[in-house]
Amino acid sequence: MLYFDHAATTPPYDSVIEAVGEVMGRHFGNPSSIHRIGIDAERLVTKARDVMAKVLRAEAEEIVFTSGGTESNNMAVVGSALQHSGRGKHIITSAIEHASVYECFQHLERLGFEVTYIRPDRSGIVRASEVEAALREDTILVSVMHVNNEIGTLQPIAGIAEAIKRHSRALFHVDAVQSVGKLPVYPLQLGVDLLSASAHKFRGPKGTGFLYKRKGVRLQPLLIGGGQEEGLRSGTENVPGIVGMAKALRMAAENREAAFGIVTALRKRLLQRLAEIPELQVVGSANDSEMAPHIVGLTAHGFKTEVIVHAMEDRGICLSTKSACSSGEDRPSRVLLATGLDKQAASGGLRISLSAEHTLEQIDKLADALQDTIQSLRRFR
Repeated sequence: MLYFDHAATTPPYDSVIEAVGEVMGRHFGNPSSIHRIGIDAERLVTKARDVMAKVLRAEAEEIVFTSGGTESNNMAVVGSALQHSGRGKHIITSAIEHASVYECFQHLERLGFEVTYIRPDRSGIVRASEVEAALREDTILVSVMHVNNEIGTLQPIAGIAEAIKRHSRALFHVDAVQSVGKLPVYPLQLGVDLLSASAHKFRGPKGTGFLYKRKGVRLQPLLIGGGQEEGLRSGTENVPGIVGMAKALRMAAENREAAFGIVTALRKRLLQRLAEIPELQVVGSANDSEMAPHIVGLTAHGFKTEVIVHAMEDRGICLSTKSACSSGEDRPSRVLLATGLDKQAASGGLRISLSAEHTLEQIDKLADALQDTIQSLRRFR
Protein backbone atom coordinates (compact mmCIF):
# COMPACT_ATOMS: atom_id res chain seq x y z
CA MET A 1 0.00 0.00 0.00
CA LEU A 2 1.37 3.41 -1.01
CA TYR A 3 0.61 6.00 1.68
CA PHE A 4 0.09 9.59 0.49
CA ASP A 5 -1.62 10.94 3.61
CA HIS A 6 1.32 12.26 5.65
CA ALA A 7 -0.60 15.42 6.58
CA ALA A 8 -3.00 13.21 8.55
CA THR A 9 -0.26 11.32 10.37
CA THR A 10 3.23 10.02 9.71
CA PRO A 11 4.84 6.62 10.35
CA PRO A 12 7.14 7.01 13.36
CA TYR A 13 10.88 6.53 12.97
CA ASP A 14 11.99 3.03 13.99
CA SER A 15 14.36 4.52 16.54
CA VAL A 16 11.49 6.56 18.02
CA ILE A 17 9.43 3.40 18.43
CA GLU A 18 12.39 1.77 20.18
CA ALA A 19 12.94 4.78 22.43
CA VAL A 20 9.28 4.95 23.46
CA GLY A 21 9.24 1.24 24.26
CA GLU A 22 12.47 1.42 26.26
CA VAL A 23 11.30 4.38 28.34
CA MET A 24 7.92 2.79 28.93
CA GLY A 25 9.57 -0.37 30.18
CA ARG A 26 12.59 0.91 32.09
CA HIS A 27 11.60 4.42 33.19
CA PHE A 28 7.98 4.06 34.24
CA GLY A 29 8.24 6.44 37.19
CA ASN A 30 6.04 9.47 37.81
CA PRO A 31 8.18 12.60 37.27
CA SER A 32 6.50 14.21 40.29
CA SER A 33 7.68 11.46 42.66
CA ILE A 34 10.67 12.32 44.85
CA HIS A 35 12.24 8.86 44.91
CA ARG A 36 14.95 7.76 42.49
CA ILE A 37 12.62 6.16 39.96
CA GLY A 38 10.57 9.35 39.78
CA ILE A 39 13.67 11.54 39.60
CA ASP A 40 15.01 9.45 36.70
CA ALA A 41 11.76 10.06 34.82
CA GLU A 42 11.93 13.77 35.58
CA ARG A 43 15.45 13.92 34.18
CA LEU A 44 14.24 12.41 30.92
CA VAL A 45 11.51 15.05 30.65
CA THR A 46 14.03 17.81 31.38
CA LYS A 47 16.46 16.47 28.78
CA ALA A 48 13.68 16.22 26.17
CA ARG A 49 12.65 19.80 26.87
CA ASP A 50 16.26 20.96 26.42
CA VAL A 51 16.61 19.05 23.13
CA MET A 52 13.43 20.54 21.71
CA ALA A 53 14.27 24.06 22.85
CA LYS A 54 17.62 23.79 21.06
CA VAL A 55 15.92 22.71 17.81
CA LEU A 56 13.46 25.60 18.05
CA ARG A 57 16.13 28.11 19.16
CA ALA A 58 14.00 28.78 22.21
CA GLU A 59 14.48 28.49 25.95
CA ALA A 60 13.55 25.30 27.76
CA GLU A 61 11.05 27.08 30.00
CA GLU A 62 9.15 28.19 26.89
CA ILE A 63 8.21 24.59 25.97
CA VAL A 64 4.96 23.28 27.47
CA PHE A 65 4.17 19.60 26.90
CA THR A 66 0.62 18.68 25.85
CA SER A 67 -1.29 15.74 24.40
CA GLY A 68 -1.06 17.08 20.84
CA GLY A 69 -1.98 19.88 18.45
CA THR A 70 -5.62 20.17 19.50
CA GLU A 71 -4.79 20.66 23.15
CA SER A 72 -1.96 23.06 22.31
CA ASN A 73 -4.31 25.14 20.16
CA ASN A 74 -7.02 25.16 22.83
CA MET A 75 -4.52 26.10 25.51
CA ALA A 76 -3.17 28.97 23.43
CA VAL A 77 -6.43 30.38 22.09
CA VAL A 78 -8.84 29.89 24.98
CA GLY A 79 -6.18 30.30 27.65
CA SER A 80 -4.93 33.62 26.32
CA ALA A 81 -8.41 35.00 25.59
CA LEU A 82 -9.65 34.25 29.11
CA GLN A 83 -6.45 35.53 30.70
CA HIS A 84 -6.55 38.89 28.93
CA SER A 85 -10.30 39.50 28.62
CA GLY A 86 -10.05 42.39 31.07
CA ARG A 87 -8.04 44.30 28.46
CA GLY A 88 -10.43 43.66 25.59
CA LYS A 89 -12.68 41.07 24.01
CA HIS A 90 -11.84 41.43 20.32
CA ILE A 91 -9.99 38.48 18.78
CA ILE A 92 -8.93 37.72 15.21
CA THR A 93 -8.43 34.51 13.26
CA SER A 94 -8.67 33.35 9.65
CA ALA A 95 -11.53 31.57 7.92
CA ILE A 96 -9.24 28.66 6.95
CA GLU A 97 -7.97 27.54 10.35
CA HIS A 98 -8.00 23.93 11.50
CA ALA A 99 -11.14 23.03 13.46
CA SER A 100 -9.17 22.92 16.72
CA VAL A 101 -8.55 26.66 16.33
CA TYR A 102 -11.65 27.74 14.41
CA GLU A 103 -14.07 26.10 16.83
CA CYS A 104 -12.23 27.61 19.80
CA PHE A 105 -13.02 31.03 18.37
CA GLN A 106 -16.65 30.03 17.87
CA HIS A 107 -16.73 28.88 21.50
CA LEU A 108 -15.27 32.19 22.65
CA GLU A 109 -17.82 34.03 20.51
CA ARG A 110 -20.57 32.28 22.47
CA LEU A 111 -18.87 33.45 25.66
CA GLY A 112 -19.18 37.09 24.59
CA PHE A 113 -15.96 37.71 22.64
CA GLU A 114 -16.13 39.52 19.30
CA VAL A 115 -14.38 37.60 16.53
CA THR A 116 -13.13 38.90 13.19
CA TYR A 117 -12.64 36.10 10.65
CA ILE A 118 -10.15 37.11 7.96
CA ARG A 119 -10.84 35.58 4.55
CA PRO A 120 -7.87 34.55 2.44
CA ASP A 121 -7.40 35.71 -1.12
CA ARG A 122 -8.27 33.40 -4.03
CA SER A 123 -4.94 31.63 -3.69
CA GLY A 124 -5.58 30.78 -0.03
CA ILE A 125 -3.18 33.30 1.48
CA VAL A 126 -4.07 35.39 4.53
CA ARG A 127 -2.44 38.73 3.76
CA ALA A 128 -0.75 40.70 6.53
CA SER A 129 -2.49 43.86 5.33
CA GLU A 130 -5.90 42.26 5.99
CA VAL A 131 -4.89 41.33 9.54
CA GLU A 132 -3.46 44.80 10.09
CA ALA A 133 -6.71 46.44 8.94
CA ALA A 134 -8.71 44.31 11.40
CA LEU A 135 -6.67 45.27 14.48
CA ARG A 136 -8.37 47.42 17.09
CA GLU A 137 -7.42 48.95 20.40
CA ASP A 138 -9.27 46.17 22.21
CA THR A 139 -7.76 43.31 20.16
CA ILE A 140 -6.09 40.84 22.53
CA LEU A 141 -5.35 37.83 20.31
CA VAL A 142 -4.59 36.98 16.68
CA SER A 143 -4.30 33.37 15.50
CA VAL A 144 -3.20 32.43 11.97
CA MET A 145 -1.90 29.00 10.97
CA HIS A 146 1.52 28.54 9.35
CA VAL A 147 0.70 25.88 6.72
CA ASN A 148 -2.89 25.14 5.81
CA ASN A 149 -3.66 21.49 6.41
CA GLU A 150 -5.99 21.10 3.41
CA ILE A 151 -4.33 23.01 0.59
CA GLY A 152 -0.78 23.63 1.80
CA THR A 153 -0.67 27.42 1.57
CA LEU A 154 2.21 28.95 3.52
CA GLN A 155 1.04 32.01 5.42
CA PRO A 156 3.27 35.12 5.80
CA ILE A 157 3.70 34.70 9.55
CA ALA A 158 6.66 37.05 10.01
CA GLY A 159 4.85 39.81 8.10
CA ILE A 160 1.70 39.35 10.15
CA ALA A 161 3.76 39.44 13.36
CA GLU A 162 5.36 42.73 12.31
CA ALA A 163 1.96 44.25 11.52
CA ILE A 164 0.60 43.24 14.92
CA LYS A 165 3.58 44.67 16.79
CA ARG A 166 3.31 48.00 14.94
CA HIS A 167 -0.28 48.57 15.96
CA SER A 168 -1.28 46.37 18.86
CA ARG A 169 -0.45 44.64 22.15
CA ALA A 170 -2.34 41.56 20.96
CA LEU A 171 -0.75 38.15 21.40
CA PHE A 172 0.02 36.25 18.20
CA HIS A 173 -0.61 32.50 18.10
CA VAL A 174 0.40 30.23 15.23
CA ASP A 175 -0.82 26.69 14.59
CA ALA A 176 2.37 25.17 13.21
CA VAL A 177 1.21 21.55 13.29
CA GLN A 178 1.83 21.11 9.54
CA SER A 179 5.17 22.94 9.45
CA VAL A 180 7.24 21.95 12.49
CA GLY A 181 9.71 19.27 11.44
CA LYS A 182 9.24 20.05 7.75
CA LEU A 183 10.12 23.74 7.48
CA PRO A 184 12.51 25.93 9.49
CA VAL A 185 10.31 27.04 12.39
CA TYR A 186 11.94 29.34 14.96
CA PRO A 187 9.30 31.15 17.05
CA LEU A 188 11.54 34.02 18.11
CA GLN A 189 12.61 34.67 14.52
CA LEU A 190 9.01 34.54 13.31
CA GLY A 191 7.97 36.99 16.01
CA VAL A 192 5.20 34.85 17.53
CA ASP A 193 4.10 34.58 21.14
CA LEU A 194 2.51 31.13 21.03
CA LEU A 195 3.09 28.23 18.64
CA SER A 196 1.47 24.78 18.55
CA ALA A 197 2.82 21.47 17.25
CA SER A 198 2.03 17.75 17.34
CA ALA A 199 4.57 14.92 17.41
CA HIS A 200 2.78 12.50 15.11
CA LYS A 201 3.04 14.98 12.23
CA PHE A 202 6.86 14.73 12.24
CA ARG A 203 7.24 10.96 12.72
CA GLY A 204 6.86 11.00 16.49
CA PRO A 205 4.29 9.24 18.70
CA LYS A 206 0.61 10.11 18.77
CA GLY A 207 -0.87 11.66 21.88
CA THR A 208 2.05 14.05 22.42
CA GLY A 209 2.59 17.65 21.43
CA PHE A 210 3.86 20.96 22.70
CA LEU A 211 3.06 24.63 22.94
CA TYR A 212 5.81 27.21 22.62
CA LYS A 213 4.92 30.01 25.02
CA ARG A 214 7.18 33.03 24.86
CA LYS A 215 8.70 33.97 28.19
CA GLY A 216 6.46 36.42 30.00
CA VAL A 217 3.23 35.40 28.24
CA ARG A 218 0.49 34.47 30.68
CA LEU A 219 -2.32 31.99 29.99
CA GLN A 220 -5.27 30.83 32.03
CA PRO A 221 -4.88 27.07 32.54
CA LEU A 222 -7.60 24.87 31.08
CA LEU A 223 -6.75 21.82 33.22
CA ILE A 224 -6.77 22.19 36.99
CA GLY A 225 -5.17 19.73 39.35
CA GLY A 226 -1.61 18.65 39.91
CA GLY A 227 0.14 21.78 38.70
CA GLN A 228 2.51 20.11 36.24
CA GLU A 229 4.14 22.17 33.46
CA GLU A 230 4.42 25.20 35.75
CA GLY A 231 0.71 25.00 36.48
CA LEU A 232 -0.31 25.31 32.84
CA ARG A 233 -1.05 21.67 32.12
CA SER A 234 -1.98 19.51 35.08
CA GLY A 235 -1.68 15.75 34.63
CA THR A 236 1.14 13.23 34.88
CA GLU A 237 3.57 13.76 32.00
CA ASN A 238 3.62 11.22 29.19
CA VAL A 239 7.31 10.46 29.64
CA PRO A 240 7.68 7.88 26.81
CA GLY A 241 5.78 10.13 24.40
CA ILE A 242 7.79 13.21 25.37
CA VAL A 243 11.10 11.39 24.89
CA GLY A 244 9.90 10.02 21.55
CA MET A 245 8.74 13.46 20.45
CA ALA A 246 12.08 15.06 21.30
CA LYS A 247 13.95 12.36 19.38
CA ALA A 248 11.65 12.69 16.36
CA LEU A 249 11.97 16.49 16.33
CA ARG A 250 15.76 16.31 16.50
CA MET A 251 15.88 13.75 13.67
CA ALA A 252 13.44 15.76 11.56
CA ALA A 253 15.59 18.87 12.03
CA GLU A 254 18.74 16.99 11.02
CA ASN A 255 17.07 15.65 7.87
CA ARG A 256 14.99 18.72 7.02
CA GLU A 257 17.06 20.36 4.28
CA ALA A 258 17.58 17.11 2.38
CA ALA A 259 13.92 16.14 2.83
CA PHE A 260 12.75 19.54 1.61
CA GLY A 261 14.68 19.15 -1.63
CA ILE A 262 13.31 15.67 -2.23
CA VAL A 263 9.70 16.62 -1.51
CA THR A 264 9.96 19.74 -3.68
CA ALA A 265 11.04 17.59 -6.62
CA LEU A 266 8.21 15.12 -5.93
CA ARG A 267 5.68 17.96 -5.87
CA LYS A 268 6.94 19.31 -9.19
CA ARG A 269 6.48 15.90 -10.83
CA LEU A 270 3.06 15.46 -9.26
CA LEU A 271 1.83 18.83 -10.51
CA GLN A 272 3.08 18.00 -14.00
CA ARG A 273 1.16 14.74 -13.99
CA LEU A 274 -2.01 16.21 -12.47
CA ALA A 275 -2.12 18.72 -15.33
CA GLU A 276 -2.88 15.71 -17.59
CA ILE A 277 -6.21 15.12 -15.77
CA PRO A 278 -8.61 17.95 -16.69
CA GLU A 279 -11.19 16.98 -14.05
CA LEU A 280 -8.72 17.69 -11.24
CA GLN A 281 -7.89 21.27 -10.29
CA VAL A 282 -4.99 22.10 -7.98
CA VAL A 283 -5.95 24.59 -5.28
CA GLY A 284 -3.62 27.20 -3.78
CA SER A 285 -1.10 29.72 -4.98
CA ALA A 286 0.74 29.47 -8.30
CA ASN A 287 3.73 31.00 -6.49
CA ASP A 288 5.86 28.14 -5.12
CA SER A 289 7.21 30.38 -2.34
CA GLU A 290 3.66 30.60 -0.94
CA MET A 291 3.17 26.83 -0.84
CA ALA A 292 4.53 24.13 1.44
CA PRO A 293 5.84 21.33 -0.79
CA HIS A 294 4.37 18.39 1.10
CA ILE A 295 0.64 19.15 0.71
CA VAL A 296 -1.23 19.28 -2.61
CA GLY A 297 -4.92 20.17 -2.44
CA LEU A 298 -7.26 19.33 -5.32
CA THR A 299 -10.88 19.60 -6.32
CA ALA A 300 -12.52 16.91 -8.43
CA HIS A 301 -15.38 18.61 -10.25
CA GLY A 302 -18.54 16.52 -10.41
CA PHE A 303 -17.18 13.51 -8.53
CA LYS A 304 -17.87 12.12 -5.06
CA THR A 305 -14.46 12.30 -3.45
CA GLU A 306 -15.07 9.41 -1.06
CA VAL A 307 -15.67 7.22 -4.12
CA ILE A 308 -12.33 8.34 -5.55
CA VAL A 309 -10.55 7.66 -2.24
CA HIS A 310 -11.98 4.12 -1.99
CA ALA A 311 -11.28 3.41 -5.65
CA MET A 312 -7.68 4.53 -5.13
CA GLU A 313 -7.42 2.32 -2.04
CA ASP A 314 -8.53 -0.62 -4.18
CA ARG A 315 -5.54 0.23 -6.37
CA GLY A 316 -3.22 0.14 -3.35
CA ILE A 317 -2.95 3.91 -2.76
CA CYS A 318 -4.05 5.97 0.25
CA LEU A 319 -4.94 9.64 0.01
CA SER A 320 -7.60 11.71 1.75
CA THR A 321 -10.51 14.07 1.41
CA LYS A 322 -10.09 17.41 3.24
CA SER A 323 -8.57 17.25 6.72
CA ALA A 324 -8.46 13.84 8.39
CA CYS A 325 -10.31 15.41 11.34
CA SER A 326 -13.27 16.35 9.13
CA SER A 327 -13.09 13.85 6.26
CA GLY A 328 -16.19 12.01 7.48
CA GLU A 329 -18.36 15.10 7.15
CA ASP A 330 -20.65 15.16 4.13
CA ARG A 331 -20.49 18.88 3.43
CA PRO A 332 -18.34 21.31 1.42
CA SER A 333 -14.91 22.16 2.76
CA ARG A 334 -15.00 25.36 4.81
CA VAL A 335 -11.44 26.07 3.68
CA LEU A 336 -12.20 25.70 -0.02
CA LEU A 337 -15.35 27.81 0.28
CA ALA A 338 -13.29 30.54 1.96
CA THR A 339 -10.97 30.67 -1.06
CA GLY A 340 -13.95 31.50 -3.28
CA LEU A 341 -14.76 28.09 -4.77
CA ASP A 342 -18.44 27.26 -5.24
CA LYS A 343 -20.18 24.55 -3.22
CA GLN A 344 -19.78 21.89 -5.89
CA ALA A 345 -16.04 22.46 -6.20
CA ALA A 346 -15.64 22.75 -2.42
CA SER A 347 -17.43 19.41 -2.01
CA GLY A 348 -14.85 17.75 -4.25
CA GLY A 349 -11.78 18.31 -2.12
CA LEU A 350 -8.91 15.81 -2.21
CA ARG A 351 -5.55 16.00 -0.47
CA ILE A 352 -2.27 14.35 -1.38
CA SER A 353 0.51 14.72 1.18
CA LEU A 354 4.09 13.69 0.52
CA SER A 355 7.20 12.64 2.39
CA ALA A 356 10.88 12.29 1.59
CA GLU A 357 10.43 8.50 1.58
CA HIS A 358 8.40 8.69 -1.62
CA THR A 359 10.01 8.30 -5.03
CA LEU A 360 9.36 9.74 -8.48
CA GLU A 361 8.26 6.27 -9.59
CA GLN A 362 5.65 6.21 -6.84
CA ILE A 363 4.43 9.64 -7.90
CA ASP A 364 3.93 8.32 -11.42
CA LYS A 365 2.07 5.30 -10.04
CA LEU A 366 -0.17 7.63 -8.05
CA ALA A 367 -0.87 9.81 -11.09
CA ASP A 368 -1.56 6.81 -13.32
CA ALA A 369 -3.99 5.40 -10.76
CA LEU A 370 -5.76 8.75 -10.45
CA GLN A 371 -6.07 9.02 -14.21
CA ASP A 372 -7.50 5.49 -14.47
CA THR A 373 -9.87 6.11 -11.56
CA ILE A 374 -11.23 9.34 -13.01
CA GLN A 375 -11.66 7.71 -16.42
CA SER A 376 -13.60 4.80 -14.93
CA LEU A 377 -15.86 7.15 -12.96
CA ARG A 378 -16.64 9.59 -15.78
CA ARG A 379 -19.76 7.64 -16.82
CA PHE A 380 -21.23 8.01 -13.34
CA ARG A 381 -20.99 11.82 -13.17
